[in-house]
Amino acid sequence: MQPIRQGDVILLPVQQTGGKKLPHLTLAEGEVTGHSHRIGNGEAELYDRDGTLYLRVFSTEALLTHEEHKPIAVPQGDWMVRIQREYEPAGWRYVAD
Repeated sequence: MQPIRQGDVILLPVQQTGGKKLPHLTLAEGEVTGHSHRIGNGEAELYDRDGTLYLRVFSTEALLTHEEHKPIAVPQGDWMVRIQREYEPAGWRYVAD
């Protein structure tokens, strides 16, 4: 499986997930607009382990949605959720979507 990117959110395939199961499927919330990257359709669970989010998709695919981006189908499997960062002379900062 290949990494999947939607805006500043990148999903990386991993062998397994784990951690504390979260009661929601929001992968990231926008700092400026309040929009969020979230799983809208499909059967999935989101976990937090040491500050890193992991997504497990049980259905054939789940739909990653965001108000400003086209929906993306995420295939069944385990994924690490990362937020893209960029370097500035003052240091690393998270990309604002």
